[in-house]
Amino acid sequence: MRQVIKGTEPASFTDWKAAANEDWQPTYDTLQNPEKRELHLSLLQEQHFACCYCGQEIDLDSSHIEHFRPQEDFEHLALAYENLHASCLRETKPGNPSHCGHRKGNWFDEELHIPPVQAGCEQRFRYLLTGEIQASGNNDLAATTMIGVLALDIAYLNNRREELLQGFFDDDFLLEAEEQDLLKTIMAFRTVDDARESPFSHVIARYAEQLLGP
Repeated sequence: MRQVIKGTEPASFTDWKAAANEDWQPTYDTLQNPEKRELHLSLLQEQHFACCYCGQEIDLDSSHIEHFRPQEDFEHLALAYENLHASCLRETKPGNPSHCGHRKGNWFDEELHIPPVQAGCEQRFRYLLTGEIQASGNNDLAATTMIGVLALDIAYLNNRREELLQGFFDDDFLLEAEEQDLLKTIMAFRTVDDARESPFSHVIARYAEQLLGP
């Protein structure tokens, strides 16, 4: 899970919704380009082109607009910017593992769902050098549930995280790293100076936090 800090919705999206009248009401199904594309791009930019759930790199062609609270049960939030994110997998293909937004589908449980905008949501998960993801707390049922619902523990994601973690936290680093080194690592991977952040950068930062201890 990766924290998302929401920004301001694009003016074109705001204006499109404001055009509602007695004869026409805006719905997500009627949202078309250029407004939909500009909305999608705005979501990508505020997420630094990383999936709101797994943190892998995404762009317009490899992602979709995700409703955190599904339209099926929260129709009144279908066009609410704070409910919209960009999730990986623009479309699913037969034989490919489904994860993140497509895997979640219309599932929702207010008690068990951890929103990407929740402060501290990343700290509710921990990573192993094997790339595996776990709930940080033994009794955090919501974190365990989210891992399963989003399929964040599939081999594809585990393997990508393992490669990055073991490439950064090699034996030399683990033997020689001091507290200041870990703090610098956290700062470096949580600070995005350009438009795009490194894939799974939150995982590197989180593992460094784990090494620092509670």
